[in-house]
Amino acid sequence: MKKVHLVLFAASFLVAACSSTGNTIDNSPTETEEPVSKVTEASKTAPTDWHHLSSDSEYTGAGTEKTYSEILNNKTPVKKVIVAIIDSGTDIEHEDLAGNIWVNEDEIPGNGIDDDENGYVDDVHGWNFIGGKDGNNVDKDTYELTRVYLKLRDKFKGKSSSDFSAQEKEEYQYYQTIKAEFEEKRAEAKTNFENLQNVKNAIDGAKNIFKVSSIDSVSNKELEPNYNDGAYRKQAKQIIKYFRDLDVTEEDINDAYKQFDKMYNYAYNPDFDPRYIVGDDFEDLENRFYGNNDVEGPRSDHGSHVAGIVGAIRNNNLGMNGIADYVSLMIVRTVPDGDERDKDVANAIRYAVENGADIINMSFGKAYSPRKFYVDEAFKFADENDVLLVTGAGNSAENIDSTFSYPNKFYEDGGMMQNFLSVGASSWMGDSLLAANFSNYGMRVDLFAPGVDIYSATPNDTYESFDGTSMASPAVAGAAALLMAYYPNLSAFEVKTILLETVTNPSNIVYRPGSDQAVPFSSLSSTGGILNIYEAFKLAEIKSSGSN
Repeated sequence: MKKVHLVLFAASFLVAACSSTGNTIDNSPTETEEPVSKVTEASKTAPTDWHHLSSDSEYTGAGTEKTYSEILNNKTPVKKVIVAIIDSGTDIEHEDLAGNIWVNEDEIPGNGIDDDENGYVDDVHGWNFIGGKDGNNVDKDTYELTRVYLKLRDKFKGKSSSDFSAQEKEEYQYYQTIKAEFEEKRAEAKTNFENLQNVKNAIDGAKNIFKVSSIDSVSNKELEPNYNDGAYRKQAKQIIKYFRDLDVTEEDINDAYKQFDKMYNYAYNPDFDPRYIVGDDFEDLENRFYGNNDVEGPRSDHGSHVAGIVGAIRNNNLGMNGIADYVSLMIVRTVPDGDERDKDVANAIRYAVENGADIINMSFGKAYSPRKFYVDEAFKFADENDVLLVTGAGNSAENIDSTFSYPNKFYEDGGMMQNFLSVGASSWMGDSLLAANFSNYGMRVDLFAPGVDIYSATPNDTYESFDGTSMASPAVAGAAALLMAYYPNLSAFEVKTILLETVTNPSNIVYRPGSDQAVPFSSLSSTGGILNIYEAFKLAEIKSSGSN
């Protein structure tokens, strides 16, 4: 998905070009294309384990391997730490994860009885809050903006402002703002989807002319001009060459198409609502006991990847190494292909805390949280039980000091959660590209951690590299789990404090995410630094000894 914006630009340009009178494409560079090349300043590629390398290496990793080799080589972990992965679902049979998946010892698998009487039947490895009792599962869902719009639309339908009280007038004005934003997003999604449809049709036509299954298999020699080319073959060559010159593959185009198909037909579609699958009363926040025990679900790539970063089995000659070596991964499926719902998030947190989680990783986020008060209550419950929550800061390249981003640690009724970390994404490329160009930033971000080209587990015993603060968050959660395993006397707040006090503080001047503005890396978060597990362990040894 790295090239989705480039594909979108190319699609818009291609559609406009093919709609023009000449039906030809000018492949010369334009001013609009130029900023895209900024990401290609680094010509090298990262090793698959770069995030484990030390901060003093050329890749500015988190120092996992240095910690194991120099500090933990003669130490034995004391406590198996339970990390709840609240996500899209996880492949619990994956070769590199299965041995570290949490098992509810008080539940007898498959007997259809709630043996431990926790309200969840056969929750052997966790729970799925977006599934139905019949075993069906929510896959795609709408964005929260769509749901907020629909609720307000129904409330104010057929009413005029003269009918409202002062309070209702204020809410009506809010509805007008929401309505305008939704309609803009819906229209944009429609345009993008239709452009990508046209591009796919053009690609299919080019493949048919060249009689190939993929435009990527057409050789450069075949694209050379030929006097005997007819108009259709000439245009097919231009289309293929256009995308090739932009380094856009057919897979990139298909990925972009899937994304905009999702946005138009599901995320911003007011007529789409899959919640009937779950079968709960969505408005009843007191109803906590719904869902099923299918913790994998229909789309577990994201959750498997996140779980692998935290705790894939180490040194087993398979795939990759997780950060934590003595860890149990509790899987709580809560996040659809769309926006998670506040009710499900709150109940997932409560489930994790009640069933013994020490750390909760939340690699998800959204722009609206209409039932934030319910999530806040779950946060308070986690705080009271000494559980650390870690979340990605988001991938919108925005300053979250001035925009709304959820979940966050600030309570609606004042105050904030203590055991909470918000994580931005750093890159292996270093220098001016040290901050990932998609990462959110600001003083509400606590620290950065590796989040670009992170190699981890994906379903069916496979492995891939993903980008996102979704990858940076489990790096911090894994580091916290590693600390807790060796220093179980440390509280969640102490572990959080250690991680923040021991960051690597680069002096780099970097591109501010989403722009060409040069800023100090130190200005992008409250600590100004990047996760450093090695230094965290050195400080933990001092603090742990002092508390004994």
